[in-house]
Amino acid sequence: MSRPIPRPKPIPPGPGQESVWDYPRPPRLERSKSRVEVIFKGVHVADSRCPWRVLETSHAPVYYLPAEDVVMEYLQPARGQSFCEWKGAAQYFDLVVAGRVAERAAWCYPDPSPEFQPLAGAFAFYLGALDRALVDGKEARSQPGDFYGGWITPAVVGPFKGVPGSLGW
Repeated sequence: MSRPIPRPKPIPPGPGQESVWDYPRPPRLERSKSRVEVIFKGVHVADSRCPWRVLETSHAPVYYLPAEDVVMEYLQPARGQSFCEWKGAAQYFDLVVAGRVAERAAWCYPDPSPEFQPLAGAFAFYLGALDRALVDGKEARSQPGDFYGGWITPAVVGPFKGVPGSLGW
């Protein structure tokens, strides 16, 4: 087991950037005006111009896309659940396109806590399972680690939680 490393020194944001160290805890939910695209096996499985962002200290933003912006035929319920102390119980979904499966690639909160009620039925995607994800036409990359679902874009600076030893950040 890795030892917790001390809180790192935040990278100063440049023009048009945000520091994830300026995000609050508990996390904040906000509507985004960004276009968010999710691509798997060459197919646009989601495309939204009105996603939600969940912003939490040291985490890259997590984008939640309304169900009407997701091609639901590509999502199949997956086994297992998780629980977030802020949002509640999450359900997982496999992404299935042309016989190709990305297990537990998406999740949603069917009945989130009152503070996060706008997320009810909206979907988030793990970037590591996708071919590509774009925010305003720019490539996003996955937050480090295999647990967090944040999307790192040129608009955010870290360091980002998820690297070994960062559990206590």
